[in-house]
Amino acid sequence: MKIKTKSKKVNKAWLQDHMSDPYVRQAQREGYRARAAYKLKEIDESLGLIKPGQVVVDLGSAPGAWSQYLRRCFAPRVAGTGGAAVGELDGTIIALDLLPMEPIEGVLFIQGDFREESVAAQLDEAVGGRAVDLVVSDMAPNLSGIESSDAARIEHLIELAIEFCGRHLKPGGALVAKVFHGSGYSQLVERFKKTFRVVKAIKPKASRDKSAETFLVGIGLK
Repeated sequence: MKIKTKSKKVNKAWLQDHMSDPYVRQAQREGYRARAAYKLKEIDESLGLIKPGQVVVDLGSAPGAWSQYLRRCFAPRVAGTGGAAVGELDGTIIALDLLPMEPIEGVLFIQGDFREESVAAQLDEAVGGRAVDLVVSDMAPNLSGIESSDAARIEHLIELAIEFCGRHLKPGGALVAKVFHGSGYSQLVERFKKTFRVVKAIKPKASRDKSAETFLVGIGLK
């Protein structure tokens, strides 16, 4: 019973922190499905990565907040609800996730595991030979708590995203990928530096202080 009570206290404390989070409240006001939208927004406003007319691939897209933000960037003059502007879309957004995602107007969604060749092939087919301007990845594996194992899983996902960029990204395109400080982080930074001309690590204000997550941005394939 003590363990159960402690668990309830932890859950209640998390819920209170969550509901008092200014980014959570802002997301609710502005119609975003998750506070994560503001992480991509801050990275974009810092580096100017997203422009109308682009082809963008959103990896690990569910529940859809990043795709919503991308859609707003591609339809900036049309007011709408639900976190994404409605109407004509000046750009292409292809989203992929292992989990289901509620539809977003104009966003092509593929449900499947990016680690599976058949799913990666579906994504390649959806791109259809077009040069991709930007790949954004909020993918993260289910963490086991075993640092070496978790680091290997994270590295594998990043490696797949980099390989996808090698096949589809424009020479001047960019990859934004979520990573975690800890075991394997320095190796991921080195992998980015081998692949991209410019590499930046950004910890957005919308990313919780307690979280070990940060975002690596690679710009311009070598």
